[in-house]
This record gives sequence, C-alpha cells and structure tokens, in this order.
Amino acid sequence: MIQIQNVTKSFGVQVLLDGASLLVGDHERVGLVGRNGCGKSTLFKMILGQECLDGGSIDIPKTYSIGYLQQHINFTHATVHEEACSVLKPNEDGWLEEHKVEAILFGLGFDEESMHKSPMLLSGGFQIRLNLAKVLASEPDMLLLDEPTNYLDIVSMRWLSRFLRGWKGEVLLITHDHHFMDEVCTHTAGIHRHKIRKVKGTVEKLRETIAEEEEVAQRTQENEQRKKEQLERVIERFRYKAAKAAMVQSKIKAAAKLANGERLTHERNLDFSFTETPFPGKRMLQIKGISFAYPDGPELITDLTLEIFKGDRIAVIGPNGRGKTTLLNLIAKELQPTAGEISYNPNLQINYFGQTNINRLNLDNTVEEEIATAIEEVSQKSRARGLAGLMMFSGDAALKKVKVLSGGERSRVLLGKILASACNMLLLDEPTNHLDMESIESLIDALEDYEGTALVVTHDEELLHAFANRLVVFDGGTCRIFEGTYADFLEKVGWASEKKPGGANSANIKVSNIDVKTDSSSSPSAANANGNAEAGGVPRAGMDRKARADYIAERSKVIKPLEKKLAKIEEDIAKAEALGGELEAKLVAASESGDGNAITAIAKDMDDNKKAVDQLYEDWEKTSAELESAKDKYPI
Repeated sequence: MIQIQNVTKSFGVQVLLDGASLLVGDHERVGLVGRNGCGKSTLFKMILGQECLDGGSIDIPKTYSIGYLQQHINFTHATVHEEACSVLKPNEDGWLEEHKVEAILFGLGFDEESMHKSPMLLSGGFQIRLNLAKVLASEPDMLLLDEPTNYLDIVSMRWLSRFLRGWKGEVLLITHDHHFMDEVCTHTAGIHRHKIRKVKGTVEKLRETIAEEEEVAQRTQENEQRKKEQLERVIERFRYKAAKAAMVQSKIKAAAKLANGERLTHERNLDFSFTETPFPGKRMLQIKGISFAYPDGPELITDLTLEIFKGDRIAVIGPNGRGKTTLLNLIAKELQPTAGEISYNPNLQINYFGQTNINRLNLDNTVEEEIATAIEEVSQKSRARGLAGLMMFSGDAALKKVKVLSGGERSRVLLGKILASACNMLLLDEPTNHLDMESIESLIDALEDYEGTALVVTHDEELLHAFANRLVVFDGGTCRIFEGTYADFLEKVGWASEKKPGGANSANIKVSNIDVKTDSSSSPSAANANGNAEAGGVPRAGMDRKARADYIAERSKVIKPLEKKLAKIEEDIAKAEALGGELEAKLVAASESGDGNAITAIAKDMDDNKKAVDQLYEDWEKTSAELESAKDKYPI
C-alpha cells in the first residue's frame, strides 16, 4: 500500500497541495477526482519519483511494484505480440503464459492481424493501448492509471472496467468518466482546497460528504466572525482603561485565534445552455442509402438510411475507426458520400463541435476574439466577453491567446463559439474529451434542456444513459439504426465482442489470476451487462440529478444481490455440467476395462450430479423470475 502524508506542492504562486494526506489500503481501488489543474497528475508523478515534493512524505514499501501507463513510446520488439509478452515473468514451471497477454490484447481491441504488426505501424491511440496492455500483463502490486480511457472506444472501456473490478492488487485511477470510475473503484478521493478527502463509495458520496463539511465549516466561520466582532467591540471600549489592560490583552489574543472574516471561496462550475432557433415542421434531414470509403481504404458506411426528426436525441456509438466521426462529417457537409444522398430541410441550422473544428481555432486570437468570430452581427460582438465568462474565462483569462491553452480549455472555447450562434441541430463529436467531471455534468444538463435535435458521438456511458433515445450503432462490421435507449440496446442486442461464439450467454476468461466475466445481452442478467446496477440507465422524466442518484442507489440495493446470486448459480451450473462430462468419460473407461465396482460408484455419482444440476436450474428459474420482477418494479 501507499501512504501520502502532509504533502505540499506548488508551482510558483500556484498552490496544488498543502498538507495533503492519502492512504491507499490493501485491495482498494481508489478514484482520484478534482478540477482540471488541481494536481492529480502531479501527485502521480510524485508517487513515481518524477516530481519532487516541497514538503511531507510518500511512503512505499521496498518490494512494492507500481505499474504506470506511459504516454511516450519506446518499443523494442518486432511485433505487437512480442512487445506485449516482453513484460511476462515465467511461472513456477518456467513457462511464459502468453495466453494471458493475448486475452488482454483482444480485450483492448487488437485483432489477430494486428498481433503480428510492428508496434511502430500502429496508430497513436493503439500504441497507447499496447502500453496499457503491457502494464496490465506485468501484474504490479498497484496500477497508476491516468485517463486510461482517453484512447479507448466504448467496447474496450467496458472490457477494461470488468478487468479492473477483478484486479487483486490496488488501483489509483484518474478519469473524467464518472460512470467508469464508479464501476471500477471501491473508494473515491478528491483534491479539494489543496487537501485530499477520501470516502468509501462513489463520486456522488464524496461530493455529498464534502458539501456537508463545507456547510459545517461555513457555519463555524460565521459564528467565529460574529464572536470576533463582539470581542473587538469590547477591546475598543476598554482599550485605554488601565484597570482593564489584562482583560483587553486576553480578548486580543482570543480574537486573533478566530476567523479572519474572509468567506470560503467556491470553485466555479461551467454553467451554460445551448440556444435553439425555431424549426417549423418535423423532418430535419433524410439520409438515403449513403455509402462512404476513403481512397484506398475500406468502406466505412454501407447503404445507410436514416431520417432525423425534430427533438431526436441520437447517439452514434461503436469501436474507434469504424466511421462514427465520418458520419458527422458527412452530415456537416465536410465530406461527400460515395453513394446515396443526404436531403436537408431548408430551415435546418447546424452547429458542429468536432475534433477537427478544435484544430481549426485561430491560435493567434484571444479567447474573446475567437468566440467573437462566431457572432455574425457586429452589434452583438460585445457578447463574446460574456460568453467567455460562461466558459470560465473571466477577466484577464479572456485575453489569453488560444495557442497557450490546454486541450480542455480549447474545447471550452469551441463550446463558446457554438453558444454564440443559435441552431436547431447540434453535432457533437466526443464533447466530453478534455472536460472534467463537473464540466461534463454541465454539458449533460445543457443537452437535457436543449429543445432542438442533437447527434452525439461518445463513449461516455453516463452521457449515453442520460441522453439518447435513438442510436446509430457501428459494431460487428455493420452500421445499423437502433430505435430505443442505450439501456434498451444493452438488454436486447449488446456488443458483438461481448457475446460468446455459438450463442452462449457468457464466457469466463482467466487473465493472470483475474476472473473476468463477459456478459452478453442474451444472458438472464443482460439488462446489466456492465456488472453494476447503475449501468442499466437513469430514469429521466421528472427527476433531477439528486433524485436519479437516489433512485439508482435504491434500485442497486434490490437488484445487485439478485444479479450476484444469479451469476453464482450460473457458475455452479457450469461446474456441475463439466463434472458430468468428466464422469461420463470415466464411465466409458470403466466399461471398457470391465471394472464393475467402478461402474457402480461412477453411476451413483452421475445420478447425484444430475439431481444437483436439475436443482440448480430450478434455482436459476426462480432467481431469474425474481430479478425480472425487481427490474419491472425499478424500471430504467
């Protein structure tokens, strides 16, 4: 385990940590949260010895190994498979268990062909995935993972979530994905007011705890301020009376110990809303049998037909590199289909937030100037300063050049440009990238309030559950339309890579002493394919965020035990059926050898095992019915 004690760290006048402490105990998986720039990644670097401490200590046992996801590339082997296997240690028999590495590589989205490629021929994102695979396969005591999902698609993220939930050591995780963190972590720690506060449970539990402590601290400060003002009046009244000198000195000392009168400052959250322009009619655009392929590349979209209507909330989902961004570029007229056509209603007005758009920001403009370029009316240009403030560039921050901004700050500038002009259709390509959790929640709130139409490419499952009522799914080599929510999709269809070939309900993969259960959508508990009750979805109508969180917690208390019970029964059935196969083989051998005593004993064992299997299936049917009844009681 790791013990961080009274650590202090500053860069110039910017204080990141001041007397911060954190203990990561045995088998704990701790999510580390905080606003962008608060010191999360710096804390990782200090743990690794890559950054010095200004004060305090970080205690790590001598034999304790730490695995860290490297962003830089340093490959020394000829193929992806060889590079990944280079971290393996021989087992007790001296063998390298390469199947463990292969399971991890497949889980992270590599296929058989890519296994034999040179690592240097991979895209940047897959090179980072290879680094992640090496870290996981090396089996350190602790994993330090800084935004591991940034280079993963939704399918790989779901696999990584299951893998980490089975990790036997410790995990310290930074991610902007609230949903992913809550699935993986047993504890949540937050950097707040330069300290670290840790609780057992979810991000929401940490926030509630901090909010309660802030309220107590504020009341205490206000009480102390009133007491100080009373003391100061007494001091002023008797300051020049010699007989009261001792009493006055006592009051001065007491007043010095009380509050200084400065109220607690509050961290500002991104708070905005999209502006809708009216749209008369219902159908906004019609996609008729379009196909698209880049020159000398595979066909990404084949014969896609889709009508988009006013008020649609469409999520475009699937593994990376399958055509999701291409579809948005086609709708935005930045690309032309190689076949078919897209018909637009003349009243349609589109705003497009995309990664290529972020790259097109004028680096020499200030934040205010860049936002102003999106405002057509000269008389309205003054709105740019206010919009910059909404995007958390207040005061002199609005005068920063775009070239000096971080990726997250540039994303906020682009959001500001979208806010500067009204539209009735939003195209958003991975809008949560580079945003912290609080900003992502503001984005989700803004999308829920927006009355226009929105198409969003995302791998953020919290956003998917809260937002989508229709899906465009790129999976299994096809692109298809799914009419329903993301929760409906998981229950009725599911991801192709999470289904066991042959239609079986589930597959158990043994990965370096970690049992990872892969649930397909056809399994009895498939409504919760992620392994968490929270993954099923969030009720929306009539509920605010707090009410949804309470509903999810209540639902989880009822449904999660039933899902665990059902999973245990399924495991027992698999074991019993495997035993039945072994007994049949033994019976054949005993019959061939003419061993009458063995035949009698094996036949009895087979009969007992058959009765056990029959009972297990009865238990499965009963528990499955209870689970379905519970899900009907707590719909998602």
